[in-house]
Amino acid sequence: MKAPKERRPEDERLPIGTSIAFGLQHVLTMYGGIIAPPLIIGAAAGMTSGEIGLLIAACLFVGGLATLLQTIGIPFFGAQLPLVQGVSFAGVATMVSIVLGGGGIQAVFGAVMVSAAIGLLITPIFSKIIRFFPPVVTGSVITMIGLSLIPVAANWAMGGNAKAPDYGSMANIGLAFLTLLIVLLLSKVGNAAISRLSVLLSIVIGTLIAVPLGMADFSKVGAGPIFAFPTPFAFGLPTFSLPAIVSMFIVVLVILTETTADVLAVGEIVGAKVDARRIGNGLRADMLSSIVSPVFNSFSQSAFAQNVGLVAITKVKSRFVVTAGGAILVILGLLPILGRVVAAVPMSVLGGAGIVLFGTVAASGIRTLSKVEYRDNMNLIIVAASLGVGLLPVVAPLFYHDFPDWFSTIFHSGISSTAVVAILLNILFNHITAGNSKDQSVFVAGPPRLVREEELEALEDGDYYVGGKLFARDGQEITIVPTGSMPTISRARAAAHTQNGRSPP
Repeated sequence: MKAPKERRPEDERLPIGTSIAFGLQHVLTMYGGIIAPPLIIGAAAGMTSGEIGLLIAACLFVGGLATLLQTIGIPFFGAQLPLVQGVSFAGVATMVSIVLGGGGIQAVFGAVMVSAAIGLLITPIFSKIIRFFPPVVTGSVITMIGLSLIPVAANWAMGGNAKAPDYGSMANIGLAFLTLLIVLLLSKVGNAAISRLSVLLSIVIGTLIAVPLGMADFSKVGAGPIFAFPTPFAFGLPTFSLPAIVSMFIVVLVILTETTADVLAVGEIVGAKVDARRIGNGLRADMLSSIVSPVFNSFSQSAFAQNVGLVAITKVKSRFVVTAGGAILVILGLLPILGRVVAAVPMSVLGGAGIVLFGTVAASGIRTLSKVEYRDNMNLIIVAASLGVGLLPVVAPLFYHDFPDWFSTIFHSGISSTAVVAILLNILFNHITAGNSKDQSVFVAGPPRLVREEELEALEDGDYYVGGKLFARDGQEITIVPTGSMPTISRARAAAHTQNGRSPP
């Protein structure tokens, strides 16, 4: 008789209503991130507000389809993990450069398609590198994913638009921290369902609070069509420029690195088995979605790191919850009116929820790093250097401003730079061991605690040490003699003197 197939934690099926609620929570978490690239690129291309709205709807629609592919999966495509897909922010600067360089939005679409096709061909190489991702690497990358997203949460909390007159106002930041407080209070509630939906509920409650304060504007919800299907090649057929393709291929390498890290991160959080085959399926889903994306007027697709944090904080491991989120994204892309409703949620509310979400990602990475062995190896310097390099562009965004474009594209992302440094140093110190020094480097963790053998012989079974005092098994205190005040004596002599009420000579 064939043994039943072991059920994976990510295959858990929740009631439809619950799945939709958690899926909506995923959509709200990543909504600000998915609409930011089309806003920025559309503005750079000189598009009208209507054309930018078309771009946003297209990005929601394609992101939903990509999420369905990633979570449901078909042969060779889809990691079947709770990963939300959307337009990658890693390529925004490059795409803006292509637009401003005279290529226009059509050159961007052409570069995205060709670079993603090349990326699809090289995914087998990336899927083979899982052995170079031990906990010292994955822990560093997961930690950096959370840390690098904190500025995003801060920007949202301040209002999201640096040119707005109320950007960074007490009202915006106050609303953000009120939302954060609501998350914490709802998480404290004994009801498991409310606790798991704390992020979604806090966003809803925060928005309701913002309405009477005049901080949420729903007046434009009715403006525009209710239903609209993305028109293929609405901005014209793509054009193909070699420099643009090369630039976008560098972005693809960054996306492949970040998605690999996200697959490993969510696998760690969910407790799923992640092997080379699964990583390859996830990367191929990314690249296939990116190839098709420009047909419907969207851009390169990748996994969203902020939703990894949502999985960690809610502990809802089901990939079908994210499938529901993907379906909601598709509907939002087809029903612009619903997108306008979600767009009316104040950015400061999303920022308050983002603080705890992204912090949870960092905490998950720290938990992974706590499992790493630091004795008699160079793991400490791997963590130190990779996090240090990864934080550079986070704390100083212009750090790589004067570097070559290919270099700054890779290292401007704290996630990809951490991954690159951690992988290379892990190979250098843990795979190429020749030349490693265990005795001289200050980065090698100190030796474990040592106890001299003669001291151990003075103890008996049942002796215990509490509050700076040593006790025998029967609870009687054993006198501790200061070092150097007496020659070494046996345990028996010490015990005999103690029982007689005298200190050993």
